[in-house]
Amino acid sequence: MFANAFRPAGERNGNGHSHGDALLHAENLEAEFQRLKTGIHRELLDSLDLSRITGLSDEELREDIRRLAEGMLRTRARKLPAIDEERLIEELIAESFGLGPLEPYMQDPDVSDILVNGPHEVYVERLGRLQETNTVFADDEHLLQIIQRIVARIGRRIDEHSPMVDARLPDGSRVNAIIPPLALHGPVLSIRRFGHRPLQVADLLVRGSICPEMLTMLEAAIEGRINIMISGGTGSGKTTMLNNVSKFIPANERLVTIEDSAELKLQRKHVVKLETRPKSAEGTAEVAQRDLVRNALRMRPDRIILGEVRGGEALDMLQAMNTGHEGSMTTIHANDTRDALSRLEVMVSMAGFDLPVAVTRRYIASAITLIVHLARLKGGVRRVMRISEITALESGDYAIQDLFGFQQTGVDDRGIARGHFFATGHMPLFARRLIEQGIDLQPKLFEARQLTKDSSIGPMSNLAAASSLAAESSLPEEELE
Repeated sequence: MFANAFRPAGERNGNGHSHGDALLHAENLEAEFQRLKTGIHRELLDSLDLSRITGLSDEELREDIRRLAEGMLRTRARKLPAIDEERLIEELIAESFGLGPLEPYMQDPDVSDILVNGPHEVYVERLGRLQETNTVFADDEHLLQIIQRIVARIGRRIDEHSPMVDARLPDGSRVNAIIPPLALHGPVLSIRRFGHRPLQVADLLVRGSICPEMLTMLEAAIEGRINIMISGGTGSGKTTMLNNVSKFIPANERLVTIEDSAELKLQRKHVVKLETRPKSAEGTAEVAQRDLVRNALRMRPDRIILGEVRGGEALDMLQAMNTGHEGSMTTIHANDTRDALSRLEVMVSMAGFDLPVAVTRRYIASAITLIVHLARLKGGVRRVMRISEITALESGDYAIQDLFGFQQTGVDDRGIARGHFFATGHMPLFARRLIEQGIDLQPKLFEARQLTKDSSIGPMSNLAAASSLAAESSLPEEELE
């Protein structure tokens, strides 16, 4: 079901028919299967005793649906074409409880993205590679039903008056949907999966996304309440990195998280989670990130974690960092470190105050100390590309020194990026501040050198460090998100 069945249209099989013809026939059969399934599903919903199912467990409800579906199939057996009845029943259950034809991908731990361009065009990203599938929906209405089920779970709506929405699934996966009239060729659905077991620090080490020396420095910086901004492009791993480094925050601190769509799963107990609210159908009752940042300041937070800075809330975030909420963190979409700072300047200007560029830069430089930049490289691998410190303003521009970096040296025979981590030889200026707090960063940690072997798989020398970090985790494994 998952494999891409496409072959060159001119290639012929043994019967003289092109594989393109066979593919078209298979697509027609699959579309017919989906139409049959949606028809039975509607009858199934009409047959359910809603007064009885409220007291049933999920398992009992699934058995009830299976029994009803089997009965419907028996009554119409003579009218049905040859079909896989077991698959039909399983997918009917998925239609009732899950995401219909997409449910198998939601259960596949290797799938990180599900991209539905319309009822008959579905792509998935598996192990960093984008693949076209032969999965189809019955029609636009079938796909729209799945989208509406997702957004209804979190109290949001999608219709011609509100034709696009950001939402999340119970497992934390983020969802974006857009429908006509904005989407010209039917409903479009994008799902960024978080997976059944979110990546841990040990996983990042083994995969080579970061090296132990970087983690040691980040642990000290977070414990010492250094303000950090994590930058990177879409899908580079910013949220995953923020979730993981949160384990270094002292357990006795109160955290307040602010997000457009709640995705953060900080590895700490004392966390208050806030989420924005979009406009109602009447265009009122909107609560923006900026409102939540201002409210968070009244909630006695030790640190404020802003899931992603996108607009005028940037000014409020910088004010919080500069007025007693040190150690706060955020993420930002950007292509590199300086681009992140430029974007932050633009966002500050969106707050509605006509601040001179020099004042904005001075404010940013005094608030943000560390910038951790991530990138998604060829083959789908994620790497921490640079960890940089803003040291001062020189001639009106930011003075930045890189502490660690990743050097890509090429790609391997599988098309996956390879390279190595390195230390630049620069000792961070904030090390003095950490020493005052009893946190000692050894100078040898920053000695200029190559830190890992040139590899595309990940530095296997990190396995020992990964095992050590996993063993020292302060939370049970089932609580680590």
